[in-house]
Formats: sequence, C-alpha cells, structure tokens
Amino acid sequence: MLVLALLLVGGCVAVIGVVVDKVSKESSRTVRITYAAAGNTQDVDITYSTWRDGNLEVNQDNDARLPWTKEIHTKGFLKGGALVVTLGPDGGTATCSVTVDDARPITATASGAFASAVCKGF
Repeated sequence: MLVLALLLVGGCVAVIGVVVDKVSKESSRTVRITYAAAGNTQDVDITYSTWRDGNLEVNQDNDARLPWTKEIHTKGFLKGGALVVTLGPDGGTATCSVTVDDARPITATASGAFASAVCKGF
C-alpha cells in the first residue's frame, strides 16, 4: 500500500513539473499579432488591445483611413486582446482581421452607420 501511495505521489509531481514547464515556455514565447481593417468607407475609429506581460494595453486610431494595418510583438501568458472597427455616420462596410503568427485570421464584418466589427478570441 505504501509503495502504491509513493508511486501515486511521484506521478503527480511529474505531471505538475511538465505543466509548470509548458506554462513557463508559453509565457516567455513571443508572438506576432497583425491587426488589419479594410472596407469601402473612410474615417473609421479603430481600437485595439493587447496583453503585454500581464497588463492590458489599449490603443486608438480615430478617423483612420482604410485599409489599415498594425503589427506588434508581445509575450506573456496572456497575449490576446481585441480589434474594434467602428464606422461613422456615413455607414459603409468594414472588416476587421487579427492574425497571430501564421494562424488562421479571426475576422468580422460590420455594415451601416456607427456599426462595429469586433475581432476577439485570439
């Protein structure tokens, strides 16, 4: 019975060690995030956020001209954020796109006056 308990405790310690190693590697890995917006309108408001070393950083680009792109590099366990493209009173259509490294982009489209395309979950 004692041998079984020791094996169980040893196995748990090994699993915890593997998890800690993976979390440590992921938190120090740098990723490239590419934010993009396109559409058939101009003067949109763009807000994008990113986690950098555990802190949420939010930036705005008001009256932006489309097409628009921004590339950043970040690291830390939390890396995602959001990209919001808000159309003005003249409406139109706008699409947001967020790509992390070479993964498939996350996209959303909005149409109409003051509508917003929101890309999140990356």
